[in-house]
Amino acid sequence: MDLSSNGFSGNLPASLFENFQAMKIIDENVRDPWYVGDQYGIFYDSVMTITTKGLDLEFARVLTTNIIINLSRNRFEGYIPSIIGDLAALRTLNLSHNRLEGCIPASLHQLSVLESLDLSFNRIGGGIPQQLAFLTSLEVLNLSHNHLVGCIPKGKQFDTFEKSSYQGNDGLRGFPLSKDCGGDDGVPQAITPVELDEEEEEEDSPMISWQAVLMGYGCGFVSVLSIIYIMLSTQTPAWFSRMVDEWEYKIVTRMQKHKKRY
Repeated sequence: MDLSSNGFSGNLPASLFENFQAMKIIDENVRDPWYVGDQYGIFYDSVMTITTKGLDLEFARVLTTNIIINLSRNRFEGYIPSIIGDLAALRTLNLSHNRLEGCIPASLHQLSVLESLDLSFNRIGGGIPQQLAFLTSLEVLNLSHNHLVGCIPKGKQFDTFEKSSYQGNDGLRGFPLSKDCGGDDGVPQAITPVELDEEEEEEDSPMISWQAVLMGYGCGFVSVLSIIYIMLSTQTPAWFSRMVDEWEYKIVTRMQKHKKRY
């Protein structure tokens, strides 16, 4: 079904995809490819140009395995119907250059023979479902120019896609982008309170340098010596001594943090 480059608008109707019964069946018995019309003994010679895997290919005869939905370059809005995941025999899905929003349905991982997925130039948000890493037949992926965030799934086909598949999504992290995602499994690592405190300190003083650090510690050390002298000479009460101990602890803790950082 190719309805690309038209003026269709409104939401994608879920009922439309419910009626594609032939796209829900993968015939395991078919080994050799055959063309539309062969089963009726009729030569089917209608030339078609099909956009798949990022290419415009011209077919003099149409293979029955060319199970494709192309609704690109329209004005469709709303969400991507999750029922598309029921079209198990689908090999190419192109919904690019529309106004679709919401999230990528996790149900798309059921498209076990999907070879090309193009959702580029929409307004899709959220993360890329980790389940899509199980699409082992996926050769071409284009999710560029959306509002996607989070970590890119790792493993299998996702290790083969280039940066162009994700460009225009500033919130995405992980391979092959320059922003690191954290853990080896593609899941962000938890931030410990110490690391969080260090990040906050870096944000508050981005121009921090070794000179400033040494000056701060030097002033702190002199202050401690002065306080100790006052205590010895004036017999300061115990509560003041406890306060000095707390100051000393904070100074030592900050020194350890900066030592770890540099």
